[in-house]
Amino acid sequence: MILGSALRQGKAIATKPSIIGSSYSASPLANALFQVESYYTTLSAQNDNNKNKTSTPHYPTSHFQSRSYHPSTSIYYLQTTDPKQTKFSSPTLPKYNLAPSVIEEIKKDLKDVDADGNGKIDSEELKELLKKHNSTFTDDEIVELGELFYASSGAGSVEIDRFVEALDAAANGTSTLASDLGLKGKFKTHPLGIGTCASEYMYAKTHGKWTEEELDVKLTHVPPEKFVDKAAFVAVKAFRFGFDIGTGWNRGAITTDKILNRAIFLETVAAIPGMVAAIIRHFRSLRNMARDGGMLNMFLEEANNERMHLLTFIRMKDPGYLFRATVIGGQFAFGSAFLTMYMISPAFCHRFVGYIEEEACATYTKIIKAIEEAPEGTDLGNWRTEEAPKIAKGYWHLGEHGSVLDLMLAVRADEAEHRDVNHAVSGVAYDTVNPLYDPREKMDNMLKRYVQDMMERTNDNEKNNKTNKVAA
Repeated sequence: MILGSALRQGKAIATKPSIIGSSYSASPLANALFQVESYYTTLSAQNDNNKNKTSTPHYPTSHFQSRSYHPSTSIYYLQTTDPKQTKFSSPTLPKYNLAPSVIEEIKKDLKDVDADGNGKIDSEELKELLKKHNSTFTDDEIVELGELFYASSGAGSVEIDRFVEALDAAANGTSTLASDLGLKGKFKTHPLGIGTCASEYMYAKTHGKWTEEELDVKLTHVPPEKFVDKAAFVAVKAFRFGFDIGTGWNRGAITTDKILNRAIFLETVAAIPGMVAAIIRHFRSLRNMARDGGMLNMFLEEANNERMHLLTFIRMKDPGYLFRATVIGGQFAFGSAFLTMYMISPAFCHRFVGYIEEEACATYTKIIKAIEEAPEGTDLGNWRTEEAPKIAKGYWHLGEHGSVLDLMLAVRADEAEHRDVNHAVSGVAYDTVNPLYDPREKMDNMLKRYVQDMMERTNDNEKNNKTNKVAA
């Protein structure tokens, strides 16, 4: 849900390959920064030595240095590709961007939960750590993050020093991408060694907990740029024009019957794209014997979400036989066409769905406005207080007395998320990680929130200490 909001704000989600480093090595990020620093240090020293030489110009040879950390000695062993300069460094500590007082409190916090005293943090110890910060993390988040850490780290654990480095990197927004460090192909891992394999089978999405901000959906539009985008946009506009005329949507006032007939029919069709996308990606993953990136789970959930819209609306009106026959014909026609097009151009299909969802958001906004402005005592006005079906209350967490108006607001929020996600994935590489459930993004968010809480606690402690000294 948080990432869905990020997509709505146009934030790009980077995909970062992951490998797990040796248990005796510093984090790839620390190593990379150390190598870049030592590279320029080496060049500078060699240039200084050759300043006064007037003989044949000397072009310095660069030698990258690396360091490894041994927890039993707290010494960083300095190594270089130049055999003449191999040496061991004196005991030193890694450099952090966070204040020393914050680092000290964080290390103390981590050691407190290190139950077996092995200097590492595993998934159960991570849960205990987050429980100490229950004002920042909910119980559901603690369970989810613990399971995610267990799965993404391959049931492993992380050294406390490396955990601190990861916290420091996340808090300062330091990128772990190799391309950002100019060392392509050397360091690609998340500071905690978190991979993306968990996205293949873990996907926790609860549509019921929309915030007030997320329910206040803004009508947005992605201008078509490429030919595929323009073709999808024209197709959606033509479909909308024909459907509005055929159903008489724009003739006369909006009524409850008009709304339910339109919503029920469209939801029987709207659940098709997500299922088609999931099926195609499923077969491709099997055929190529490769990961899907977790997109399959996202599209399955999208299809089921649209199905839940349908199951809710039919509790408010039971369609007749002619209506049901029309649904069968519509499913066959649209389902066959969409399946064919998805095999030809997934980019077109996702852009098409993105524009369809733009229209859905506009339609539900019109419906919500009609309900809010309807006179008291009318069927439409009664929806402001009439309770939504039980299935809707349970699925969207509308509360014991959730109204039909609350239901419409939640459905519109669903459509807005489908809009943003389909626009975001149109034309992306096949192996792109699910933008709504990237384990690395979730862990980074956890690290940032934890550091923020620790910084606030440290500041409070320092203020209290100063107050006590003054009082003494």
